[in-house]
Amino acid sequence: MAKQTTFEVDRSPTIISALVHGGVVNGLDVAWLRREVFADGRVSRQQADELFAVARSRAAKSADWTAFFVEKITDHVLRQSGQAGIVGADEAKWLIERVDEAACREGLAALANILAEAKRAPRWLVAAAQERAGRWSATGPAATSAKTG
Repeated sequence: MAKQTTFEVDRSPTIISALVHGGVVNGLDVAWLRREVFADGRVSRQQADELFAVARSRAAKSADWTAFFVEKITDHVLRQSGQAGIVGADEAKWLIERVDEAACREGLAALANILAEAKRAPRWLVAAAQERAGRWSATGPAATSAKTG
């Protein structure tokens, strides 16, 4: 009898991207992502990029999504790099690029949360966050993103 080999395929990018096409991200979607995609607590760079793709989409998103997004991006940047709690130069560059691409409240919230929890971060990242917070006032792009309760 031949030995059968099982290959596990990471389907999380496809699953996360499907949220964009569904047009709505609700609390059930978030619970499912927690249980099925992020059960091990790890957030890869590819998964973090996919989460940002959902954030910048026009899909209606629940408050559960925003909290989940901030948590997972914070986990990716602060807890899964070489030095826990430290935002390195490469991570900072990746983060600010994604926040700028998304131009949404949850991106700015993730950036603020990361800086609040970080033991150390590049000074330029702190200045960049402050500049974006001022620029994305009530009339900025983050204020116009569609959200549902």
